[in-house]
Amino acid sequence: MWNELKYIFKLSRPRFWLYLAGPALLGMIFGVSETSNFLTLHNLAVGLYFLIPANIMLYGINDYFDRDIDEENPKKDEKEESYRSSRIVDSVIGLSALTAIPVALSLPQRVYPLMLVFLGLSYQYSAPPLRFKTKPYLDSISNSLYAFPFFITYTWLSGSLPPASVMAGAWLWTMSMHTFSAIPDIKPDREAGIQTTATYLGRTGAYGYVTAVWILSAAAMTLHNIYLGTIFLIYPALTALVFYLDIDDSRAYWWFPYINAFTGMVIAISGLWVLVHG
Repeated sequence: MWNELKYIFKLSRPRFWLYLAGPALLGMIFGVSETSNFLTLHNLAVGLYFLIPANIMLYGINDYFDRDIDEENPKKDEKEESYRSSRIVDSVIGLSALTAIPVALSLPQRVYPLMLVFLGLSYQYSAPPLRFKTKPYLDSISNSLYAFPFFITYTWLSGSLPPASVMAGAWLWTMSMHTFSAIPDIKPDREAGIQTTATYLGRTGAYGYVTAVWILSAAAMTLHNIYLGTIFLIYPALTALVFYLDIDDSRAYWWFPYINAFTGMVIAISGLWVLVHG
């Protein structure tokens, strides 16, 4: 059992936990109007859902439906593993998915559509019949699921959707992040007959697409706040640097969780400063 629990921990991609929990936290920071509404047990519970159960659900579904092609995936080494089915593993993934029900019921009805879209994309991104991840451009667009924790918590606490420019910028950011993450998989995906935006465009085209979409993301964020837009310019700059210096794709792929954590921390600290000091 201990080995299975360790495997579940690894399956949940601890390096990527903040990809869901970080946006949820930012939605809370920018969605509340005073600190007393931020430091609550309810907020903590929702944040923990996006930190652990949501990640187990998302990556468990992904690895289950990718179990055949992952045998040729270079990322499935010491950092990630191919799917290992067992009663305990399957049960934990199922329970993690069901955790969304009490979480959703604890939130106001205005966030239900957002929660349904998040759960739907989390499943259909990897699972048939839609399996968005095998369809060029739809794989990129559907990766907006990573922005929905922000949309959900912001809408819950503020009473309205985030500004349109911020929603557009976040959506574009997730689109680009997806294709960037898929570049190291071009060879195994092609060998498995899987089409993605990255395999369709090729390495050079994919880097061009990623850079262009991240520039659009920064531009959208600038419409809301020039400081925010400047932070988001880090991504196209680094992507161009990786390409022109011919840095190994897999190596660059593992840098980005740290870059995302840094930029997220800067935005979070800025939001908390405004929340506390006005």
